[in-house]
Amino acid sequence: MGIIKDKFKAKAEASSIEIKDIIKEHGNKKIGEVTLAQVYQGMRGITGLVTETSLLDAQEGIRFRGYTIPELQQKLPAAIKGGEPLPEGLFYLMLVGELPTEEDANHITSVWQRRSHVPNHVFATIDALPLNTHPMTMFVVGVMALQTESNFAKAYSKGINKKDYWDPIYDDSMDLIARLPRIAAYIYRRKYKNNEHIQPNGLLDWAGNFAHMMGYEDESFKELMRLYMTIHADHEGGNVSAHTTHLVGSALSDPFLSYAAGMNGLAGPLHGLANQEVIKWIYEMQEKLGTDDPTKEQIAQYVQDTLTAGKVVPGYGHAVLRKTDPRFEAQMEFGNKHMADDKLVNTVWKIYETVPPILQSLGKIKNPWPNVDAHSGALLVHYGFVEYEFYTVLFAVSRALGVLASLCWDRALAFPLERPKSVTTASVKLWIEGKDEIWE
Repeated sequence: MGIIKDKFKAKAEASSIEIKDIIKEHGNKKIGEVTLAQVYQGMRGITGLVTETSLLDAQEGIRFRGYTIPELQQKLPAAIKGGEPLPEGLFYLMLVGELPTEEDANHITSVWQRRSHVPNHVFATIDALPLNTHPMTMFVVGVMALQTESNFAKAYSKGINKKDYWDPIYDDSMDLIARLPRIAAYIYRRKYKNNEHIQPNGLLDWAGNFAHMMGYEDESFKELMRLYMTIHADHEGGNVSAHTTHLVGSALSDPFLSYAAGMNGLAGPLHGLANQEVIKWIYEMQEKLGTDDPTKEQIAQYVQDTLTAGKVVPGYGHAVLRKTDPRFEAQMEFGNKHMADDKLVNTVWKIYETVPPILQSLGKIKNPWPNVDAHSGALLVHYGFVEYEFYTVLFAVSRALGVLASLCWDRALAFPLERPKSVTTASVKLWIEGKDEIWE
């Protein structure tokens, strides 16, 4: 079937047996208690999903198969000596559960290169949209147009044993990941570069080729894309894009439909669109202050004005993390290495020194520290990548690695249709009064 596919099959079969044994022996044990506030407030903190690819630790940040971001920067194969990790290596780690060798990462690069052809009708579908369409809308439409190529949809319509669902799901996932940079770059060049497109370079790695097709040949920008695609790839299973992909996939929708649904969630202002909002907020601050190099005192006052107006400071706070996001720190290290004198980057660092104490003084915020969105845009702007509406598309291309690796595991482990119980407020009132035992 293929080196990676065979290894995944063996791992999945062993895990499936292990999980069945756990459920058989411990299935009736309570893993936690749900509060009424959690029911009404977004199911926050309820443990109700299993996601093998990553785990979010409140103190350590995201761990991919147990490895922190700094560890991945040291242990994953890189395109250049001492450079940023290859996203191919991270995908291998999430899928197989083992650190890849350089040969493993290069094998995935070659597989994605062979699978990267995008049918012309996908481009035609994108071209049918008005040029002022948001790039995330174009991106999701492109993915939906690509659904015609789904191996799983074809296999299911012909009849396939449910034990084999994972096989075409795997192939769809590999095809989709391989083709996403081409679709995203096409949208970027269509919308912002006079429809002047750049053909793929088959000698480059996945992220390096993405940078090339967008029109950025600076080697350090290619390094930024490798870092960006790695640190944005996954973030546990409960975030909107990951959970949505999982949820839609549980209905046996193919990876194209499932991923497209997840990316519609990523496009929301409270999720992936936040990185766009950070740069927008900084630009508005610069315009109001009349300077591109504000002092900490000026920033502090603007932050206070933002909060007084009932708005949030984008890029700060996280539902789980209780320290500075390690993904922010990784980008900060990249900035120190490649653009230490950049005014916008330095402004991001000044904001980092200014905002947390102000948020802490409010006494209402558990995590006043920056998340990944607080820094990524400034690095992109340094290279002339100023089209901040497109930043969420970059996030979407990266997030495919995690959610599609997870989707392969969902089907390999035969996870069922997801169907949580919902109640009405009337039933809640009866339960509070002791007149309804629906939750007992």
